[in-house]
Amino acid sequence: MVIAPGLASRRGIRHALVMSEPHPPLTSLAHGGGCGCKLAPAVLRSILSEAPAPGAFADLLVGRETSDDAAVWRLNDQQALVATTDFFMPMVDDPFDFGRIAATNALSDVYAMGATPIFALAVVGMPVSVLPAEVIRRILDGGSAVCAEAGIPVAGGHSIDSVEPIYGLIALGLVHPDRILTNRGARAGDVLILTKPLGVGVLSAAFKQGRLDEDGYAALIATTTRLNRIGARLSDVQGVHAVTDVTGFGLLGHAMEMARGAGRELHIELEAVPLIAQAARLAREGVRTGASGRNWDSYGDGVILPDGFDPASRDLLTDPQTSGGLLISVAEDAAAAVLDLIRADGFVEARRIGRVTDGPPAVRVV
Repeated sequence: MVIAPGLASRRGIRHALVMSEPHPPLTSLAHGGGCGCKLAPAVLRSILSEAPAPGAFADLLVGRETSDDAAVWRLNDQQALVATTDFFMPMVDDPFDFGRIAATNALSDVYAMGATPIFALAVVGMPVSVLPAEVIRRILDGGSAVCAEAGIPVAGGHSIDSVEPIYGLIALGLVHPDRILTNRGARAGDVLILTKPLGVGVLSAAFKQGRLDEDGYAALIATTTRLNRIGARLSDVQGVHAVTDVTGFGLLGHAMEMARGAGRELHIELEAVPLIAQAARLAREGVRTGASGRNWDSYGDGVILPDGFDPASRDLLTDPQTSGGLLISVAEDAAAAVLDLIRADGFVEARRIGRVTDGPPAVRVV
């Protein structure tokens, strides 16, 4: 696997020092954190398999059929509305960083559809008897800061008093109806590109265990707060056939959704997959999330690993990514230009990690 270098930032540590009222660590108030909170893929499929179909709506261009990143509704011949919601419990203790991570993650679903965000609504659940108002305000400030970076307002929202702290966004965006990017368009012969390194879940687990140093925390914050806005530009690029963001189901889980959506087999080259350097080391030392095991148990026969596959490597490929990168399926003759475009936008760790072939839907690691 390709090991990405550590990234530098001390924002989380700095913000932790300015809180005037003592409060329990945010992660101590939650049973899980980040996208590791998501229901396991198998559990979610079981629940949705019994749900009634939404019915036929001519303007519903993307629904839940292939577990895509957002719903899309045609407004007119030039515009389609992309709508999504995403929220979770804290994976870090700094309130401002928690807000930034959650907002970046929510906006990623809009970018993954090739859309440009237009505004967001906040989803807030907080144990108000435990957390001071100042702390809750800092969480919202973090989310607003990311939305400002994306060029959109947080125009409203909804809040409740809850046992565990929860924060996220309803995010809305616009895209041309003919340029929507989905997870179901991959074609045989396409190249697979991953824009961010893996390992966020491992770093989060190490943080909770007190095993993450300052460089590791900086890498965690830097990758989870990097907006995937390159996705909006990809909708105009010839040869980009499918996109999804890699979040709670891990690289293998979201690749499996892409394989099912396209009816193709995806080959992932283990040595090409970029990793956050400290996460790779911690995984070899046995640090993992509970969600990585649940993810693996949910994949069934759809994921094919070589005999004697290294357990640490498997944990990284199933590691739940909070605010992870984009997985892109692009024609071979456009792949180099697309990769250059992605790296020029700041995703210097982006790599070609495999290809798409004919065959029944599956993900094969080679």
